[in-house]
Amino acid sequence: MTDPRRIIAVLLCLVALAASAQSIGERLKNLVSPAGNNPDSSKILDPDQAFRLSATPLGPGAARFTWAIEEGYYLYRDKFSFVSLTDGLRVDGPAVQVPRGKVKQDESFGEVEVNTGLISVDAPLLHAGAGISEALFRVGYQGCKEGSVCYPPQQKQINVNLGQVATASLQPVSQGRLSVQDRITTRLKQGSFILNVLAFFTFGALLSLTPCVFPMIPILSGIIVGQSGTVTARRGFLLSLAYVLAMALTYSLLGVLAGSFQVNLQAASQNAWVIGAFSLVFVLLALSMFGFYELRMPAAMQTRLSSLSAPRNGSGLYSCALMGAVSAVIVGPCVAPPLAGALLYISQTGDALLGGAALFSMGLGFGVPLLIIGASAGSLLPRVGAWMEKVKQGFGVIMLGVAVWFLERVIPGNIAMILWALLVIITALLLGALDRNARTGKAFRAIGIAGLIYAGALIVGALSGSQDMLRPLAHLAGEPTAKSSLDFRRIKSAADLDRNLAAAGAAGKLVMLDFYADWCVTCIEMEEDTFSEPAIKQALSGVVLLQADVTRNDAEDQQLLERFQLFGPPAILFFNAERRELQEYRLIGYVKPEQFLGHLARLPPS
Repeated sequence: MTDPRRIIAVLLCLVALAASAQSIGERLKNLVSPAGNNPDSSKILDPDQAFRLSATPLGPGAARFTWAIEEGYYLYRDKFSFVSLTDGLRVDGPAVQVPRGKVKQDESFGEVEVNTGLISVDAPLLHAGAGISEALFRVGYQGCKEGSVCYPPQQKQINVNLGQVATASLQPVSQGRLSVQDRITTRLKQGSFILNVLAFFTFGALLSLTPCVFPMIPILSGIIVGQSGTVTARRGFLLSLAYVLAMALTYSLLGVLAGSFQVNLQAASQNAWVIGAFSLVFVLLALSMFGFYELRMPAAMQTRLSSLSAPRNGSGLYSCALMGAVSAVIVGPCVAPPLAGALLYISQTGDALLGGAALFSMGLGFGVPLLIIGASAGSLLPRVGAWMEKVKQGFGVIMLGVAVWFLERVIPGNIAMILWALLVIITALLLGALDRNARTGKAFRAIGIAGLIYAGALIVGALSGSQDMLRPLAHLAGEPTAKSSLDFRRIKSAADLDRNLAAAGAAGKLVMLDFYADWCVTCIEMEEDTFSEPAIKQALSGVVLLQADVTRNDAEDQQLLERFQLFGPPAILFFNAERRELQEYRLIGYVKPEQFLGHLARLPPS
């Protein structure tokens, strides 16, 4: 039996590690940041350099003011002010929400709240007329250099292009006009700690019902099946708990790093070497399921660590935890609205504790189905005998399928089809397709023969240029091999985007920008399910369609993502003819065809 004290000790270590995530991230940043990016500690910067101010519109009803604060400097949370200098327009002062800061004992003002890093403040606007497109604001703020000088109060005038406004009376911006991720960010800023954690657990539980969690099911199930001896319900639950806790902690740590420093480690892990290594692990695990060998440590190491590896001391918990952490990085790199909202909150406020706790809670909710599967393993899986061998072979096939599924991200489509064909052949042989004396039964043998025929079709289709697994030979008859997606124009850089926005603006057209990556499973689902619908193609017939392929995650990709405060794909942005993003219509994550069609119907005319 597993010692509960060991489990409690591991949990305490995980909590301590999560609490220190921000300091760990700061040390990592100092290690990887080029020397030129860190200002000389003895040099006092001009306030315009120390606190770089920019402004962007959030539709006609609000403006966003953003400060990029140099390392070692801070702004006082209670010194911000916003005044409109444009007739017929004023800032709704009580509705302005400045992000929470860090409590600091200041030499000049005593105990105060200060903001560091990147901070954005949304200012709702009240209109008393129509036709206001350009607005002039006076923005006030005050800050200091850590342990050095304090600057006098700053007053800056800044223009914001709001677009045409057609309101006849004073109307504040509606919270309903905010995008989903912005509403989640606002909730984090305004809600209590406990309610936010519970809300993100619910978000995670809902996300667990999407295809994102499916690849993790055979991973965890294969680990449980591969355990030696009897797997009880309690044992299965503890194994799955170790997996889920490690997965949730990894989401939290990576989220804090990404939100604080715009470092997308998940995207960085989606390269051929990492994917290939992870796929190889699953091939080796599958071979052990087929009985080619038994995975075990070298004899000398096994003897030395026998006390740690004994079943009563938690054998398998550490390997489950390791696989859970790796799965969080490799399996689910796509961004969903709750994840985007939490990352945006961390980047704006620097509050890694609340942001990390919310992401950890979301990871726990995400793992609810995995905990159920682990707890049921003891009652659903056979214990000993021939049936257990068949179960292991079945999971071996599934693990090979997971390996091919990973490799699909980094290999050509026709090569992936051949690998799937080989997997079908292996499955058919296990079902006794070529063995007349097989004990699997006539029905399973017939399924195996059908599988061999299908595998042959896959190989012929792949060699002749097909990439459609469901209709591998359709192209030989002149039929379309797959649903056609939208006709996007690919862009690479911010300069490409600006040129296309200018051309679309001159033609008076709306622009839709889709962020895509080959390793983003949700992006591919959007391509195949949503963008292929004829009704959606018709609704977008007058819209300029752009697609930013950020598969490589290079400097240009990161610059384009950072421009819109995005942390990865999938994301869909809309721009009007004035080249202004309609941020309240931004979409993050997978969107079903009917939902996307309804969203398009609500877009304002160009």
